[in-house]
Amino acid sequence: MIFKNRRLCLCVAASLALVNSVALASLAVGQLTPDFTTEAALGGNAFKFSLADTLKKGPVVLYFYPKAFTSGCTIEAHNFAEATSKFNALGATVVGISNDNIETLKKFSVEACRDKFAVAADNNAHIMKMYDAALWIKPDMADRISYVISPEGKVLYVYSSLSPDQHVENTLQAVEKWRALVPR
Repeated sequence: MIFKNRRLCLCVAASLALVNSVALASLAVGQLTPDFTTEAALGGNAFKFSLADTLKKGPVVLYFYPKAFTSGCTIEAHNFAEATSKFNALGATVVGISNDNIETLKKFSVEACRDKFAVAADNNAHIMKMYDAALWIKPDMADRISYVISPEGKVLYVYSSLSPDQHVENTLQAVEKWRALVPR
């Protein structure tokens, strides 16, 4: 499509730049992460999840996903489930988070997460907003963003892509790099 009107072309370009900047919003590496406590599920059982308590055990891979039982989110959960033992061997905990209710997450934690890691409920979208992880076109739904958070509560790594394909690989590499720098 060719724009004959220079002003219209500039408006379209400015709009696309704004869309791209909104879509790429996330917490920055080195930034202190907001603490939160919420309901979560693991192996079909609900429990109270606290980020601060989990960080006492080591780094946390906190990944936001749009909706349980959708194709991309199920693929991503399967991928994280397959890699959970690698994360655990490095001292890291994996936690998924979405705007799904706890009853849905109980089922998702068994079927998609294969009882390997917890998934947390963000029913009001407060947590995703604190983490700049809300989907820009639907702010009550999470974007697909993965954070690696240090035990001190700082962002070590962030990866944002609507494709579920590289989240596990990239966050695992970030945890491996962190582990290599931390004395045992």
